[in-house]
This record gives sequence, structure tokens and C-alpha cells, in this order.
Amino acid sequence: MNRSPRIENAGVGAWLVRLFDMIEEQNLPWVMALARECEQTFGVALIDLVPSYTTLLVQYDPLRMSPDQARGLLQQLVSALAVTDDGGDSPVRELPVWYDPSVGPELLVLAEGKGLSVTSLIELHTAPVYQVFALGFAPGFAFMGSVDPELRAPRLATPRKRVYPGSVAIAGSQTSAYPAASPGGWNLIGRTPTVLFDRNREQMSYFQVGDKVRMVSVSKDEFLRLGGDTTPQEADG
Repeated sequence: MNRSPRIENAGVGAWLVRLFDMIEEQNLPWVMALARECEQTFGVALIDLVPSYTTLLVQYDPLRMSPDQARGLLQQLVSALAVTDDGGDSPVRELPVWYDPSVGPELLVLAEGKGLSVTSLIELHTAPVYQVFALGFAPGFAFMGSVDPELRAPRLATPRKRVYPGSVAIAGSQTSAYPAASPGGWNLIGRTPTVLFDRNREQMSYFQVGDKVRMVSVSKDEFLRLGGDTTPQEADG
């Protein structure tokens, strides 16, 4: 962990704890450990916690706790912070993916550009157990990593105007799936039938920061059985 974590003002009723300066996979256990400590310590004064790659945003009720009190608590928690469980025994969530050029226009492009067969590319994408490092861009959009170095690819030079919900994609060392129709510049390689964000669910976002995820390749028939939409994704959006 950063030897000098910084606690930065993030507006009325919020402090941003900057635990790290660089994005690395080993950051997550520390960020989540601080989140757990905040849940226990702030009690009813806690409004929300937003973990990310290097930081934890702590939102509290200013009617229940003053800014100085909140900052003081955070200083105490950070100074005593320790990681005793990295989540190694937590269950792995499986995300079914239909890998096909009709819904993932970059599937063939990436395979050809990297000298891989489509089968090999799919094997490389489904092999790792990914971690959800952050949620953002759109509700339910989970930034997961890290993809195999052979699969890493820059974002598209020109983002698409519309990406279909469930589209599974790669950008840099990260992978994700679009929870709703939106513009997007990631490399699309497939689609999942899983509903990734639903306002009517108790847990609206299917994924949470800290989740472990494995992509599972499924056939078109299985994709349809699970409720998937096979509408083709135009290459240019």
C-alpha cells in the first residue's frame, strides 16, 4: 500500500481515500478491506462507498457526523489497515458468452491481427478468473482484469454510436460487458444473455467490485435458451 495514503475532500459529505498511485491487481484487497472497516465504523452515518482501482470514496451523512469527525475516523482506519483475507475462497461467478462475429465484429479482426485462431482467442479469454476492479461508465458496467497479454488491444479509434446490451469486449488489459445499449469504443468479441443491470432487482448491478468472474463459452442454441438477443452488431455501429 502507498506509504502515505491521502484523504482528499470530495465535496459535502464525502472524502476520497487515495490508497495507491498506480493501478495494480494487488490493490483490490486493500481497498475492499478499508470498505469493510468503514461499514463497521461509520454505522448509520454511512451513506455509500465507491471502491475503485486505487481509491475509496466514502460518503457520509453530514447531519450525523462532521467532516472533521469523518476524516479522523478514516485516518484511524487507514493507519491500522491490514489485509487478512484476499477473497481467495470467494465463489467464482460464471458469465455465459456466445462468441461470434455477428455480435462481436472484432472477434475475427483480433484473431487475425494476433496470429490466433478464433478457437485459441476464445480459450485465452475464457481461461482467467477475472476480478471486478470498478463499476462505472454506465450503471452495471464492470471493469474486469486482467486479460491475457496476447489479447490486449487498444480502444477503437472511432467509438461506435450504439453497442448492443450484453456485448462482451476488450480494451487494453481489461474486459467487460455492456449492460445497456450505449456508445462504446471497446473491441467487441461476443455477447452474454445475462441481464447486467436491472433497477427492479434488489442488487441492481449483476456484478459488484471484488467479484471473481469466469467467462464461459456457450453455443448459439444455449445463448438463445438463456434469453440472448442475436441481433447483429454492425461493424461500424
